[in-house]
Amino acid sequence: MSLAPWRSSLARALHRNRSLPYARYVQLATVQATGRPANRTVVFRGTLADANQLKFITDIRSQKADEIERSPWGEVCWYFPNTREQFRFAGRLTLVGEMHADSALQAARASTWQELSDAARSQFTWADPGQPRVSDDGFNAPLPDAIAPLPNFCLLLLDPDRVDHLELRGNPQNRRIYEHKNGDWSSQEVNP
Repeated sequence: MSLAPWRSSLARALHRNRSLPYARYVQLATVQATGRPANRTVVFRGTLADANQLKFITDIRSQKADEIERSPWGEVCWYFPNTREQFRFAGRLTLVGEMHADSALQAARASTWQELSDAARSQFTWADPGQPRVSDDGFNAPLPDAIAPLPNFCLLLLDPDRVDHLELRGNPQNRRIYEHKNGDWSSQEVNP
């Protein structure tokens, strides 16, 4: 698979905004069972090696995981303050849990778990997300193993088929749409 033409613009934006830790936070929108949108902030964890898929993580017990299992379509909106750029990535979401059949994706899941901080890994030992909070006892589990992912840990991949890149600097501003069809990427400048 060849790397998509938007990858260099994203890499440049990440590099030029690297001094801002929150520049790795993106907004992920999915669709609830009711058909209503759901939007939340997630942390960008890199791209899948030699692929155009964006990596995130989630807990299989979360509402987000339920939404993705029901409808695999989502969109990420990402704003870079230093360079005043916005990227919108739309495409198919894939949950890679402990029972996923693809061994390469299982290896990516394990390596993503190993790259997490202890604090991030410990969140997967907490009480079930979204359930009523009864006490703080569900938040005091010992640190999980740093090598083997917990069963509820999922690698979440977004495989974009459309990328909308808007540069808010300049007059007029610049906007480019990238689309993936029939195995190829195209790009076109459009009006902002």
